[in-house]
Amino acid sequence: MRATPDIDSRHDLDVLLARFYDAAFADPLIGPFFTEIAGTDLESHLPRIADFWERALFRTVDYGRDAFAPHAALHSARPLTAAHFGRWVQLWRAAVDGLHAGPLAERAKVQGERIALAMLRRLAGPDAGTGGTTGGFVPLAALELRSVA
Repeated sequence: MRATPDIDSRHDLDVLLARFYDAAFADPLIGPFFTEIAGTDLESHLPRIADFWERALFRTVDYGRDAFAPHAALHSARPLTAAHFGRWVQLWRAAVDGLHAGPLAERAKVQGERIALAMLRRLAGPDAGTGGTTGGFVPLAALELRSVA
């Protein structure tokens, strides 16, 4: 049996992100944010998101965009909740775990959870979805989703 490789290149990120967004676009909870509300063009979106993750994991690319602004615009159109961010985290972790194992894969999962929590708190307030606690997993909804998986 072949060992699962760690994330170690831009190509790995491209494959991982394509897998993740295939699942996210098809998901009944968060898919409409991409398909109906934002009208995301995945072909143009993926290179920018890959730049973001390449910067986050490898520190090799300059990412000069505002990652928060598109989420704020979505939130204005239809509020993003703890359940939405929890589902995003679940799908992200599943995509990473399905392809990779190792320190960078773990960092990608931790970063995903941190980013989701930071976005949720910026959009909905510091206690949004966390029951007022600062530790642990993102929102209660994510805990519930994780326990089912």
